[in-house]
Amino acid sequence: MTIQFGLMNRGQFPLGDDIALRFTEMLEQARLAERLAFDSIMAGSHYSAYPLMHFQQIPFLSRIMAECPSLRLIAGIVLLPLHKPIDIAEQFACIDVMSGGKLIFGIGLGYREVEFRAFGTTQKEAPRRLEETLEVIKRLWTEEKVSHKGSHFELIEASCPIKPLQKPMPPIWTGANADAAIRRAARLTDAWFVNPHNRIDTITRQMDVYRRALDEFGKPFPNEFPLMREVVVARSRDEAIRLGRPYLEAKYNAYKEWGQDKVMPAGDNDFGVMFEDLIKDRFLFGSPDEVAEQILDLVRRFGVNHFVFGVQFPGMPQSMILDEMQMLAGEVFPKVRAGL
Repeated sequence: MTIQFGLMNRGQFPLGDDIALRFTEMLEQARLAERLAFDSIMAGSHYSAYPLMHFQQIPFLSRIMAECPSLRLIAGIVLLPLHKPIDIAEQFACIDVMSGGKLIFGIGLGYREVEFRAFGTTQKEAPRRLEETLEVIKRLWTEEKVSHKGSHFELIEASCPIKPLQKPMPPIWTGANADAAIRRAARLTDAWFVNPHNRIDTITRQMDVYRRALDEFGKPFPNEFPLMREVVVARSRDEAIRLGRPYLEAKYNAYKEWGQDKVMPAGDNDFGVMFEDLIKDRFLFGSPDEVAEQILDLVRRFGVNHFVFGVQFPGMPQSMILDEMQMLAGEVFPKVRAGL
């Protein structure tokens, strides 16, 4: 089995931080990922990110590709219900061309009311808007002219003159928490992108949902099956927890304020629990040997072959991030590949 490892270059920082300095650090992380032979780099998308600052996805990916030209670029994820299809189709077709055909187009519904309202929509409208927007993006990427009367747009012989370099289009992944969204991923896109927040028991149950949906829609299990995990690697599990705890706690307190946990599956939807319970079967913590075994367990259980790791959390010092990247690439990845 060929396995790929990606870096989530999160770009989230505490309010009042020196954002220009943090950006130079993100560039340094990208250059190191290139030197260490990571396979991909990912940028997420949020708006009105209080109590955090957040670099926007499209300008960030457009800039970061210059620092790591061999890495695939994961848009993880585009909040599709907030946008118009012609804008997204043209923007990301350009990114695919400028990167030499390395885009992975990740999509999802979103969950924050402040974002829906700011873009003139609601959470109730999101599934329909996602489906029709995705349908039209696919057509714009593969057809010369497109006419379509949508719920929040109208195309009259519209075109996306710059087509993606990847044919017929870049891989499309769906980030999904809810069972209905996982079924939608099976029906509409190339892969379910397993989110970093769910416990292993939740993923186990939802893998059954995904596999049944693939069977129902007559689709094979994807050749490339991605999963994201938060990871803290150190010389021991205790040290990893000690080092990572203050930054992960701050991040997941912000997620709780945003309401992230309330859109997760029942029984796995409370980020307000004690830290020891929050990290249980949810994140990768430990020594290189322990983290490698945890990754191999995910490969064996679920068939994951593209991992994206979050190693940077708001407030975390750059030295710790770079040390973790070195340890992952130098010790964890070789142990995983040997274990396969």
